Amino acid sequence: MGGVRKKKFTSGEGSQYWSRATALRKLQLSLKDFRRLCILKGIYPREPRNRKKAQKGSTGIKILYNKKDIQFLMHEPIIWKFRESKVLGRKIGRAKAMRNFGLAKKLMYSPLHINLDHIIKERYPTFIDALRDLDDCLTLCTLFSTFPSLKHIPRDQMNLCRRLVLEFMHAVIAAKALRKVFISIKGFYFQAELKGQLITWIMPHQFGFEPQSKEEVDFKIMSTFVQLYIVLLGFVNFRLFHQLNLNYPPKIKYFADGDKELVDKGALEAERIAALNLPLVQKRDNNEPTEEIEIDTFNVDVDGKSLLDENYPEINKINKLKTLFNGTKIFLNREVPREPLVFILRCFGAEVSWSKLLFVGATFDESDESITHQIIDRPSIEKQYLSRYYVQPQWVFDSVNARELLPVEQYLMGCVLPPHLSPFVDETDKQHYIPTSEDLSIKENDETNTRDNEISEDENEPEREEESSNEEEDASVNESIPSDSENLEESKRRIEMKKKMGVTAGKVIREDPLDIKKEKIQEFKLRERMVEKKYRALYRSMRQGQALRRRDMTVLKKKRELLNKKRALKAEE
Repeated sequence: MGGVRKKKFTSGEGSQYWSRATALRKLQLSLKDFRRLCILKGIYPREPRNRKKAQKGSTGIKILYNKKDIQFLMHEPIIWKFRESKVLGRKIGRAKAMRNFGLAKKLMYSPLHINLDHIIKERYPTFIDALRDLDDCLTLCTLFSTFPSLKHIPRDQMNLCRRLVLEFMHAVIAAKALRKVFISIKGFYFQAELKGQLITWIMPHQFGFEPQSKEEVDFKIMSTFVQLYIVLLGFVNFRLFHQLNLNYPPKIKYFADGDKELVDKGALEAERIAALNLPLVQKRDNNEPTEEIEIDTFNVDVDGKSLLDENYPEINKINKLKTLFNGTKIFLNREVPREPLVFILRCFGAEVSWSKLLFVGATFDESDESITHQIIDRPSIEKQYLSRYYVQPQWVFDSVNARELLPVEQYLMGCVLPPHLSPFVDETDKQHYIPTSEDLSIKENDETNTRDNEISEDENEPEREEESSNEEEDASVNESIPSDSENLEESKRRIEMKKKMGVTAGKVIREDPLDIKKEKIQEFKLRERMVEKKYRALYRSMRQGQALRRRDMTVLKKKRELLNKKRALKAEE
């Protein structure tokens, strides 16, 4: 008897994937709740290797999920919260239908709280994992912190986003973890380094919120992401504050004398925390006696010089960067963006202030004679002080990226600013045009010229060595010729043996660059033939994209060369 024949699509990819309709039927959820659950649990559609088999022979394109992922969702306790909220909605509707508005109001103001702590522990088992996934979290929370109250979004979500983002910025200031900054059309880019992890986020420009006439953006889905990110950012802030010896939630160190009579001290403290300009209260004072710790001496040289400066120059550069603005006292004019500049300057050790009429938290006035720099973004000002520099905001950003205080001549009030280059450019990327300032291009030309001179001198050295070795051999031959004619044959034999035993300088074999190029092209064509048939269309599109990027790069380089030539001609005139 033959074996039992398997039915079609009961094994392999046909049994590994479920469509979205099947997933909704298995979980007994609506599409809205299913989307929300997938966002919170981090489950997304999958792309099968063979779509026809995965869709069990049906044509078209369906949204497919892995069967194990949907089975994993079946045991999630949040599903029961979704069902309880549906029951609560039915009770509110029934109370309204029975015209029992008191009960309906009571039910409406007792919403169900969904606890997401177990999801955070499940998705981020370690603190480093949470820091790695903080880029999108910070960007979205910073964006929501600028919104007013929106439709279909919890009322306190924006205020909570604002509070958590400010707490994270205070942690970065206390740790002095900021590394790179950049201004773009989207907003201010920041990059901080915490526990060896680089975290990059965007702070949008401060504009008035314009309500949308059409609902092009689904704020419900974004609000679900924010609901998860709020819990994640709260955990991260709590851990960072305790590692930095700071109280959580944060508290300001001192109040002014007139603040004791205020009724709402909590609101004033929240505003002073939002100023980012006052130090926070620590859990224990630094003056408290602590246990003496023996310092290891294996990384110290005999002369007392640390070996870290020689072996790890990047550590030394970062330590200097942390104290970049130490000793500077900077005043901000009312037209410059206050929050990003205060955040940057305080991360690198500067004292900052602004007009007391602009925002709370100002520490000194504009008339203070000890101010070293005043950041201004207007062409002129009525009253000027000779004891300070009036610079534009770009000076702060460029100095941080250059890791040194740049000269202020190019950034003075009313000057045409130099190009603001991005610090996030990958210098190894050769498929895109990387713009550079004129100073960098001049420096590169000088380096290439010196490098070419060194190479030419190195190539001439073997020829010189060969000539000197030949002269030494001739001298040795002349010395070894005997005076007697009888021993002439023996001396010749000795000279031939000496030549065989001698070491001569090698000659540099110069290969033809055209032949090398042809060999590389042939090898590349052979590798192209090894591409599988099903991937050839994808490979062809990738090659076309590379060709377009190369064309754009050459066009931009030619434009840059023309601009440099025009500037050189104007300078000569």
